Amino acid sequence: MKHIRNFCIIAHIDHGKSTLADRLLELTQTLNARDMENQVLDDMDLEKEKGITIKSHAIQMDYVYQGEHYTLNLIDTPGHVDFSYEVSRSIASCEGALLVVDASQGVQAQTISNLYQAVDHGLEIIPVLNKIDMDSAMVEVVTDEVCDLLGCDPDDVYKVSARTGEGVAPLLDAIVEKIPAPKGDPEAPLQALIFDSVFNSFRGIIAYFKVFNGTIRKGDKVKFFNTGKEYEADEIGVLKMQLKPADSIGCGDVGYIISGIKTAAEVKVGDTITHVARPCTEAIAGFEEVKPMLFAGMYPVQADRYEDLRATLEKFQLNDASFVYEPESSLALGFGFRCGFLGLLHLEIVQERLFREFAMDVITTVPNVSYKVYTTKGECLDVHNPSGLPAPTVIDHIEEPYIRAQIITNTEFYGPVMKLCMDKRGTLLGEHYITATRVELTYEMPLSEIVFDFYDKLKSISKGYASFDYHVMGYRTARLVKLDILLNGDPADALSTLIHEDHAYDFGRKICLKLKDLIPRQQFDIAIQAAIGAKIIARETVRQVRKDVTAKCYGGDITRKRKLLEKQKEGKKRMRQIGTVQVPQSAFMAVLKLD
Repeated sequence: MKHIRNFCIIAHIDHGKSTLADRLLELTQTLNARDMENQVLDDMDLEKEKGITIKSHAIQMDYVYQGEHYTLNLIDTPGHVDFSYEVSRSIASCEGALLVVDASQGVQAQTISNLYQAVDHGLEIIPVLNKIDMDSAMVEVVTDEVCDLLGCDPDDVYKVSARTGEGVAPLLDAIVEKIPAPKGDPEAPLQALIFDSVFNSFRGIIAYFKVFNGTIRKGDKVKFFNTGKEYEADEIGVLKMQLKPADSIGCGDVGYIISGIKTAAEVKVGDTITHVARPCTEAIAGFEEVKPMLFAGMYPVQADRYEDLRATLEKFQLNDASFVYEPESSLALGFGFRCGFLGLLHLEIVQERLFREFAMDVITTVPNVSYKVYTTKGECLDVHNPSGLPAPTVIDHIEEPYIRAQIITNTEFYGPVMKLCMDKRGTLLGEHYITATRVELTYEMPLSEIVFDFYDKLKSISKGYASFDYHVMGYRTARLVKLDILLNGDPADALSTLIHEDHAYDFGRKICLKLKDLIPRQQFDIAIQAAIGAKIIARETVRQVRKDVTAKCYGGDITRKRKLLEKQKEGKKRMRQIGTVQVPQSAFMAVLKLD
């Protein structure tokens, strides 16, 4: 055990975590030169296209230090706030962390957030300053920032360039010297924590775990503590670039287990694996339950593929533990699922992955957050969907979730950032100057206001320099109204939203204008209306497509023309009564991008 080191790399988005991981793999010769590529651990096409890490990736490296062999287990983590649950799980299975800070950008909001998580878990932190080869690198300034944050000496900060490989070799020695070996008793009953799992259509479910106590051997009879299910360990092994089978995995090490599990519900991330013959007395304290910030309905494009969608979501949830779902139905879209996400980027990635990995095309409704509705009888209801709102006469008041947001920005963007937060009903709690040119603002804001486009707007007004992180604080009373969208007098329940009273008119007006462009023209007029209760607050009309019925009339009495037009008018009227309006998928997505 004393030759094992488990560590993760944490940082803000785009500070060079995956590139640093590449250099570490090269130096330890885990990969030969032929297999090497940029961001080699980001194995999804989507990760390479967007240039972000979506999943944590674990890999084992061998390193010789002062004539002794060491096993290093590295976990590369995502940096975006929407995937922070991946980071929390990586931190729970490590003893140390490399805190990477970009020398040209300095300490960002997500850096601080991830650092606090790591410190709470008692991890040994090694500060690393990356991108020192860039012309815009401010090495001294950023070193001072890191020292203020961690309370360490400037000499303790490792200065590297992950792209060129400069300064990476001493970092490997530091990992061996500074990060403590895992603690645990090899003779105790087996306790192994599952921190990730994937679905393989040939082998069943593959679970990744870290052994806290005891040893697991191939062929052992094991059981999962929380579900109580028993299996045989058909194959166990370590995580190299490919899965590499082994006969046993000892205390403190990280590995995988294949036991032919076919049903996804039996494997829970955060569960404990133990022996059947000699079980442990209690499960390892797993991770905190994930709290979705954002809810949206997902429906199959063809209604008869509902069961396929259920099976797909079950498999997908194995690979993304922060995704939650439950069945629901809608008047317009039939049967589907109400899904919980950590943010808008998470929703976009899930939709894209379902299409790419499972060939599952879904319709997503307008996302919203969850509200607490208090009725006049004193009951409290959790409402995730505006269509689940009780009648206005029985509602006493509605409470919405509030967050505490931390925004770090350059002082030159101070004004526009404050204006953006005030437009989103934010209240300034405090400001703190980190350096002469960088300020940290703390705001209280309603979660519903930041869900849609807050992050995008913040990035554009600060030219990409502002960084943002948030924590849910609790619920507050709010003046909210339900805004319905009616097409030809029928409510389109997938487009209805709960919105603050002051913003309802503008929002309704914009949606109607947007839908007017997106809904295809029919043989009859389509009225698009935004309504609060029985009061219509905005209306647009999609004009009908008309055939020129009077073309064959040339000359003669005007009544001939009028007769034909009257006949057409009657037909249109009849058509309008039985006609239905199809809302294209682009309309649901366009609502999110309303400016």
